[in-house]
Amino acid sequence: MRKFKLFEWVLIGFVVGILVGAVWGPGAVALKPIGTLFIRLLKMLIIPLVFSTLVLGTSKIAGTGKMGRVAGKTIVYYIITSAIAVVIGLVIANVIRPGAGMHLDLAGAEIKKVTPPSLADTLINLVPTNPIGAMAQGQVLPVIVFSLFFGYAITVAGKAGEGIRGFFEGFAEAMYKMTFWIMSFAPFGVFALMATAIGTHGLRILIPYAWLIFAVYLGIFIHMMLVYTPVLTLIGKMGLRKFYGGFKTPMVFAWSTCSSSATLPISMEAARENLGVSTSISSFVQPLGATINMDGTALYQGICALFVAQAFGIALGVGQQIMIVLTAVLASIGTAGVPGAGLIMLTMVLMQVGLPVEAIALIAGVDRILDMARTMCNVTGDATAAVWVAKTEGELVAAPAASSSK
Repeated sequence: MRKFKLFEWVLIGFVVGILVGAVWGPGAVALKPIGTLFIRLLKMLIIPLVFSTLVLGTSKIAGTGKMGRVAGKTIVYYIITSAIAVVIGLVIANVIRPGAGMHLDLAGAEIKKVTPPSLADTLINLVPTNPIGAMAQGQVLPVIVFSLFFGYAITVAGKAGEGIRGFFEGFAEAMYKMTFWIMSFAPFGVFALMATAIGTHGLRILIPYAWLIFAVYLGIFIHMMLVYTPVLTLIGKMGLRKFYGGFKTPMVFAWSTCSSSATLPISMEAARENLGVSTSISSFVQPLGATINMDGTALYQGICALFVAQAFGIALGVGQQIMIVLTAVLASIGTAGVPGAGLIMLTMVLMQVGLPVEAIALIAGVDRILDMARTMCNVTGDATAAVWVAKTEGELVAAPAASSSK
């Protein structure tokens, strides 16, 4: 008998929760504690997961001093394209308004009314006066800034920092294991939260899901056309047929596995053998991209944040949407390249702008469908960056025809 995968169990929990909520009605609120426990487990992960993965990733990046120019190009490219992706997502969400038909109320939802600070205050508050205090209070952006500084300091410390890096390698691996365990509880949490939502609000809240999926897929298509196409054709001087023909296998693999990390060996091979990217560029740009470049995830977080706001009738001003851009870009940098990690980082984005974290359940049931597209976009973005960097460094060599892709 075939064993169900986690995303299938989450989908089952999502559907069964809908059925139970529809039949049981308001009585389904009795299941709310199970959903609340799941939300608390997700929130428990955020600070240690972001801290450990960013410190480790930054220390590895900083250790490549001999590739300073390549590293600079790559990191700037990744940050810019991720920011563009979030902006595209916000524009689409503001135009399509996928969550506008849900009309949920805030009764029982954990939400904080926030007044957007000025831009100057926002930038100043990025630097924590007490990093431990920021962690204790769940202030994610100051923790990210401290993590970047600390990761760089580990490398500058030389041999004295090697032991610390080893500690964070173990720390990050332990957090990945915890993430796996907590996501294993997701079917039960999603079941309880959906049953509660449907029992309270009725089946009418289901209609906007088609709009949410459409908005994310449309956004990814637009991002690939407006960003990746010019980079490939105008700078990389590579035809789209050659690129997508030579890179189709990693794209399909990323689509099916929803893991940019699992796709990395295949994507690096395709970039070298089919796209002509040199080994030195591929071995730096693509692994780095699998760690910090998540265009699809950033776009998804922007759309889903507005989806949640619209579902609860919360108006987000320009300042708050700018905060979503900043948070989503930084969150995408700290997102592990494993299935479901984007959903956990979305929790961070919702918290940052004062949106109800319980709304994660509204997205979790269809998250696999969204994850497939965003992972494919993430992996494709890494390859696009590799082509661009290789071209600008004179290391884009002749490659076989695209048909040679395995």
